Amino acid sequence: MQYNPLELETKWQTTWDQTNAFEPSADFTKAKKYILSMFPYPSGRIHMGHVRNYTIGDAIARHHRKNGFNVLHPIGWDSFGMPAENAAIKHGVHPKKWTYENIDYMRKELASLGLSFSKKREFAASDVLYTKHEQRIFIEMFNKGLVYQKSATLNWCNTCQTVLANEQVEEGCCWRCDNPVEQRLLPGYYLKITQYAQELLDDCEKLREGWPSQVLTMQENWIGRSEGLEFSFTLSDDSRAKLDHQFDSYKVFTTRPDTIYGVSYSALAPEHPIVKHLISHKLLSEAKIAQIKKMQSVGARERAQAAKEGVSLEIDVIHPLTGQNVPVWVANFVLIEYGGGAVMAVPAHDERDFEFAKKYDLAIIQSIETPSPFDGSAATTEYGTLVNSGEFSGLTSKSAQKAIIAHFEAQKIGTKVINYKLRDWGISRQRYWGAPIPMIHCPKCGLVPEKIENLPVALPDDVEIKGEGNPLDKHPMWKHTKCPTCNGAATRETDTMDTFFQSSWYFLRYTTDPSLWNDVPFDKTSANYWMNVDQYVGGIEHAILHLLYSRFFTKVLRDLGYVNCDEPFANLLTQGMVLKDGSKMSKSKGNTVDPDAIIKTYGADTARLFILFAAPPQKELEWNDSAVEGAFRFLKRFAQKSENCFTCKTIPSIEHSSLCKESKYARKKVYEALKKSNEIYEGSYTFNTLIAACMEALNALGDQNDPAVWSEGYFILLNLLEPIVPHLCWEMSESLFGRANLVPIAIKEEVFVEDSMILAVTVNGKKRSEIEVETSISKEEALRLGKQSVTKWLEGCELLKEIYVPNKLINLVVK
Repeated sequence: MQYNPLELETKWQTTWDQTNAFEPSADFTKAKKYILSMFPYPSGRIHMGHVRNYTIGDAIARHHRKNGFNVLHPIGWDSFGMPAENAAIKHGVHPKKWTYENIDYMRKELASLGLSFSKKREFAASDVLYTKHEQRIFIEMFNKGLVYQKSATLNWCNTCQTVLANEQVEEGCCWRCDNPVEQRLLPGYYLKITQYAQELLDDCEKLREGWPSQVLTMQENWIGRSEGLEFSFTLSDDSRAKLDHQFDSYKVFTTRPDTIYGVSYSALAPEHPIVKHLISHKLLSEAKIAQIKKMQSVGARERAQAAKEGVSLEIDVIHPLTGQNVPVWVANFVLIEYGGGAVMAVPAHDERDFEFAKKYDLAIIQSIETPSPFDGSAATTEYGTLVNSGEFSGLTSKSAQKAIIAHFEAQKIGTKVINYKLRDWGISRQRYWGAPIPMIHCPKCGLVPEKIENLPVALPDDVEIKGEGNPLDKHPMWKHTKCPTCNGAATRETDTMDTFFQSSWYFLRYTTDPSLWNDVPFDKTSANYWMNVDQYVGGIEHAILHLLYSRFFTKVLRDLGYVNCDEPFANLLTQGMVLKDGSKMSKSKGNTVDPDAIIKTYGADTARLFILFAAPPQKELEWNDSAVEGAFRFLKRFAQKSENCFTCKTIPSIEHSSLCKESKYARKKVYEALKKSNEIYEGSYTFNTLIAACMEALNALGDQNDPAVWSEGYFILLNLLEPIVPHLCWEMSESLFGRANLVPIAIKEEVFVEDSMILAVTVNGKKRSEIEVETSISKEEALRLGKQSVTKWLEGCELLKEIYVPNKLINLVVK
């Protein structure tokens, strides 16, 4: 067969499309597999990262489909977000038009790869119907108390009149206008993910077998459960007077109560209410106020990377155990989001606190003695024995922690608490291209949700996006509405949802037949059949936010009665990046490879084969032009060699014992490849090893000339390679076997029974020869042939011992 990839790929893609070849069955009695790759953002063009992600998922889906499973393998579009608004500003095109034109183009690109997606279940997260059900879920979460409003400090560009994401703040300035960004307290909506913190942490155990340990560790660290002591620092009398008696104390939390006698200062976040009071009442010098305001203008991420800075607030608190005054500072490393924005500082035993104390010449008090002597040059952070700690001196750190917490609780001045680093999820975005938050502000009734029957609250199309302010807020009519409760004049919420809201439940939408999409977000019976996702494929960059939010949503939707499952994804594969010249492909580096050009030159099967052969999916893949050529040559040879086969509808029946040595070896290599296939789909997905085994089998077939062995070999190899190079395999399977080979194939153990074995012959432990003998050979005959093969090393020697190890060696001991 001559290999013409463009012709046969067009043929089979058309056939698959016309026959709805990859739609899942509605028969829920069948064994199922739900295979899902993370849905893409419609940026305009696919890149090699997309090719790798979707080829991996497609190979897994095709394997299970031909093995008789009912397979759900869908695709959709994560289509809301900032890039569409940026395009609107840059090119003067409406975000909706830009988004859906990109979807149309990228859909064709993905189709050209021969991906076996369900076409009927495709949707975009920006579809109004998806928004309708998303808003319904939001309202149900609000009614359950899982949504609330609060004010938080956000990045604000006064020039553009808009909130900026952390990624849009570059060196303290707006990425668009390059003017300074300030931190502004703005109201927003939050989801109570913290209510599920412990369950999210506990259920990581359920994922140990199916998820990479690295991802689970990242999630555990992000949730950040810690046990410790919470207590209040009481302000000194003079400090309370300075603050106009508006504040008496503030709370702090520590995981190291054993170090409490080492406290030498306390630090507040620049946004702490006490700091704000000092600034607003001008109780600090202008220089200090300016310094603090500068800290406030820097986002949390940049602060974490910045040098430690602080300002003395000229107030004190009372140490709860020693009664001594402790100076209070404002420090840029203290974040208002964590621990109430206040910390106790122990420079002798905390590196960050030490660095700050050294810089500002604050006291450093040792309270723990460790095997590493404390000389004041660095903090000693390990556990040890308490010193300079009053009645607790001499206790080990662990014992002291319990004793000090018990003391605080007995005196009613503190308590043992469990804290989490995890914070509630702020979903408000002051942007146009997102799902509107379905809440209404009524002067009489307050904040109320829209009525379910009035959903969706759709975006207006007649907006002008200039990058200044929120277009929904500026729209002359859209936000004006009636209160669902009292029917009085009211105003719509103009914030839109974080796009992670859409991607946190999209996998559930796919489980349901599109005929039901108008009525429900997803059908419970269908979801209970298809869930969990059996294999999820995506980049490790989503290890925390997307994957954690999806786990949270699944638990919330379970509690709302939508599903029965606790976790969304049973197994997770995080594929490595595609590199070129040693670095990640990017337009700025000029090292991108256009998938369209590769497909046009070599065909989709070559692109798929290279992507899966070049490296295991979890590892980084280095692009190699010559290896792409090599993949094409292999497929060309594979097609041409099929001329050695005869057509048949069942696997050929072969009398193995009557074959020549080369034919027996060829069969062995073919069935080794079949065994390898069964192994890799158990979870390693090392397609490179399967492809290598298939290449070895083809080489072995080429060393013999039995037509039946050739035909059996292709019957099996086309089955094994179909998930990887589907177009060519369907073409040859159709012409040779009527596609009767694309079913489960049993392994014939007879091919692994060896007629002969290789024995190494050693003299005094040193290998001198190698002989091939029949496996049924007697010990005596094997020793005779072995001695015969090393005659020259035995001449003039006395034979002391003969050792025979079947299937391995003969050792002759002489002197």
